[in-house]
Amino acid sequence: MSGMQMGAMTGMGGWFGAHGLILLLWAAVIILPFWKIFSKASFSGWLSLLLLVPVVNLIVLYVIAFARWPARRFPDLPV
Repeated sequence: MSGMQMGAMTGMGGWFGAHGLILLLWAAVIILPFWKIFSKASFSGWLSLLLLVPVVNLIVLYVIAFARWPARRFPDLPV
């Protein structure tokens, strides 16, 4: 490999690393608030991970929006 090819590969590696970091931060921005919302509604916080899956995220939001929340049906449940 020539020096130019190695330089291009190194530059792309740095870009992919920065891009991956941005994606992780964006995932945290999405997941953390919804984890709290699901927990307060007495649903499993792990459901918030489904928001990272395209199309499934829309289905989950509609289900949560129109479902009967256990926290409202049973107000004595711990939040």
